[in-house]
Amino acid sequence: MQLPVHYEDRQIATIAADAGEVRLIYQPDWLGDADRFPISLTMPLGEARYEQDLVLPWLMNLLPEGEPLRAMTRALGASPEDVLGLIMETGGDLAGALSIGPSNHDGPPGYRTVPDAAALERIISDLPARPFLVGEDGVSMSLAGAQDKLPVALHDNRLAIPVNGAPSTHILKPDNPRLVDSVQNEALCMVLANRIGLPTAHVTTGKAGERSYLLVTRYDRLDNESGTRRIHQEDFCQALGRAPAAKYEFNRTGRRGPGLTDMFALVREHMTARDINRLLDAVIFNIATGNVDSHAKNYSILLQPEGPSLAPLYDLMSGLAWDGITQNHAQAIGGQRRGRHVYGRHWQRTAEACGLAAKATVRRVGDVTKRLLRELPAAREEVATMPAGPGFMLDTFARAIEERIREVRLHAHEEGDIADDQLDDVSADARDSAY
Repeated sequence: MQLPVHYEDRQIATIAADAGEVRLIYQPDWLGDADRFPISLTMPLGEARYEQDLVLPWLMNLLPEGEPLRAMTRALGASPEDVLGLIMETGGDLAGALSIGPSNHDGPPGYRTVPDAAALERIISDLPARPFLVGEDGVSMSLAGAQDKLPVALHDNRLAIPVNGAPSTHILKPDNPRLVDSVQNEALCMVLANRIGLPTAHVTTGKAGERSYLLVTRYDRLDNESGTRRIHQEDFCQALGRAPAAKYEFNRTGRRGPGLTDMFALVREHMTARDINRLLDAVIFNIATGNVDSHAKNYSILLQPEGPSLAPLYDLMSGLAWDGITQNHAQAIGGQRRGRHVYGRHWQRTAEACGLAAKATVRRVGDVTKRLLRELPAAREEVATMPAGPGFMLDTFARAIEERIREVRLHAHEEGDIADDQLDDVSADARDSAY
């Protein structure tokens, strides 16, 4: 089996599988192209042949996880272990700039307009059984994650489904029946991050009958006069060569997942001091807002001809106001995983381990939390006026986030005496299922 890897209308690499081995090799003309960029930081540009220990984890991270993956395999009649087969069926529109697999479309790239709210509500209701509309004529797309979502496009100011390899421009994330007002929660966190100056994907909310949804503008797409262009990116699991099951620092794979030291080392090796500061601000934001699910797949890197840079933030959600959500964060801060028990000594330990100035890091915690407290009321109002409205829990989310911000701000200047190994009894598996 050979799968071509395309960027726009150019084949840039080939993935070959035979005798149980999977390999990737770049096309020679791509290596000499002025606009060239690497598929992954784990697979730099060059004439090397990359083996499956690098290729398969990178491909696996393009597919969904958990129940969406199981539903996809049922709909396609495939095995979850058949990574290449799944990519071949769904690789027309992926995270980043690449499409993978044969371009055997029945027509030119285009968009199938969703006619009305009732039709959109039906599509949303069908997603658990038919992720990414798999099996529909002309539709071939996939996104990572354990949450139902759908790549869509705003075409002539109306929502549409990309077909025959056309690029999506937005991601539609329906409300989560298990997490009341998840749409308002994520919208609040995304707007708040943006308001304090963190590069963040733009969001709004919407309604389709009885369902609400978050509409996220894709940062890996660029609209210009000639249409929509894809921008390449990969998440930190891909960039560190980890399978999606290892996205949490503490997991059950038998291999420790990426911690903050790994993530800062990656940024320091490939990016700039500005990116290091942006990553630190993102970490502080996630601790201060109770975003316990900020695992390595929820941070990404833009891979462009001019070099890699940290991607805008996405998938920000506070786990403070719902019952049954672990309060352990995805990465430890100086040995402590509980956000409310992160004190100054934990920030200093993390700073020293990540090559940062300890005192400056603590000052940065104070600066970020100050901006968060200032902007939280305006962020709450912005979300309340979006099309889906405030829901039932927007004020509850805002109050819980404010309380945690004040705790993190106060504790950053205290030593604390809580045991660093204090954990709860909610497993990583349960956390995956909650989000």
